[in-house]
Amino acid sequence: MYTKQFEIRWSDVDANRHLRNSAYIDYMSHTRMSFMLERGMDQRHLAEYNLGPVAFYEHMYYFREFFPGKPVTVSLQLKGLSEDGMYFEFLHNFYDENGKNYARCEMMGAWIDLTERKLVGLPKKFYEIFNALEKTDDFRILTKENTRKYSQRPKDL
Repeated sequence: MYTKQFEIRWSDVDANRHLRNSAYIDYMSHTRMSFMLERGMDQRHLAEYNLGPVAFYEHMYYFREFFPGKPVTVSLQLKGLSEDGMYFEFLHNFYDENGKNYARCEMMGAWIDLTERKLVGLPKKFYEIFNALEKTDDFRILTKENTRKYSQRPKDL
């Protein structure tokens, strides 16, 4: 399983003296980017294909608080992937220094062509990188319909 360890910085703490909500999002994003960078999906390679990732949602579930002074380990698993790689779904777990699970997040997103501003599938070499990531027990092949689960858009938009 891919993991990334973080030290809680002073700027990661909120007024309640625990890890702030947005720091969880930052840690997950950094974990995903580290995974991609370590496998050759850096800015230069993504730019060759004019690709950028977009997040549809990130659902957090908090079990315990993290406080400064102890490391946080964030895992990354593939929860879903469309056949063309356009849509992806990740599961992140947050562990303390003893391996106890303190939080979980389900994240869904897609790839966008940065010029056309349209969703696109992944080139084969990138698809293979994502598909090789450890999968969750409930991994599924994603379709467009899966991305609409939380899409109750207001009528005036």
